[in-house]
Amino acid sequence: MSARPLRSYALLFASMAVVGSYVALSKPLVAALPVFLLAWLRFGIGGLAMLRQTLPRRDERISGATWRALFLQSFFGNFLFSICMLYGVSQTSATAAGVILATLPAMVALQSRVILGERLAPRNLVAVLLAVVGIATLGLSKGEAGQSSLVGNLLLIGAVACEAAYVVIGKRVSAHLPPLRVSALINLVGLLLMTPFGLWQAIGFDFAGVAPGMWVLLVFYALGASVFSVWLWMSGLRGVPANHAGVFTIALPLAASAVGVAFLGETLRLPHFVAFGCAVAGVVLTAWPRRSTPAG
Repeated sequence: MSARPLRSYALLFASMAVVGSYVALSKPLVAALPVFLLAWLRFGIGGLAMLRQTLPRRDERISGATWRALFLQSFFGNFLFSICMLYGVSQTSATAAGVILATLPAMVALQSRVILGERLAPRNLVAVLLAVVGIATLGLSKGEAGQSSLVGNLLLIGAVACEAAYVVIGKRVSAHLPPLRVSALINLVGLLLMTPFGLWQAIGFDFAGVAPGMWVLLVFYALGASVFSVWLWMSGLRGVPANHAGVFTIALPLAASAVGVAFLGETLRLPHFVAFGCAVAGVVLTAWPRRSTPAG
């Protein structure tokens, strides 16, 4: 296997691991800050961190089609995903969130076929099924699904659909702009979309009542969501088809579960190891090189 696909696979996996970490850690943030204010601050911090990449460039020409793709990627993957994910996490159990997030690889594969017209090879389909089965097993093992809120579950399903659209649209955008430039521009769009709602919730909010640790967590959330995860994902997409990239979204619920074990006192049992085994098998199945057809 060449170095480029291996590097791309590692970048994609790392990106979704960052997303999974901040999804899990967003629960205490939602308890401390209103959702729209939290999302607005996230985009604002990300914008400051990427100010240099956000400013206009004299020698750059971005087509109308690319701007439309950037807007759609930010609208689904930043704006709507943040709203659905944050409200969903606040209204449902961690188990339900894990099970629903496990459908992301299948949603990405489906949207890749419908939107990009990419062919789904049999082993890609098997890898997606392994990812879904494995992470669903991990989520169901906690046995708390009955405590879930229907509204929260529906919001998380919406977040999955939005994140899948972000993944698929990003394949087109990555061919025209550098990853950090894409990160900065879609963060800027997200900031503009969220500003009216963020200002509305900021009025009268007691900022002094937020614990110092929450501000530290907010900075991690903002940089992870707006800078690191996007840059890693856009860099990885340059070397693989979008339907291959979808399998690596299994790292999202895996990382969320790992954070739960490390910081929430959860214990690993046999179903957890089964889920991790399925995840590894899915990645190997996707990344393993195909046999070259001999010239005839």
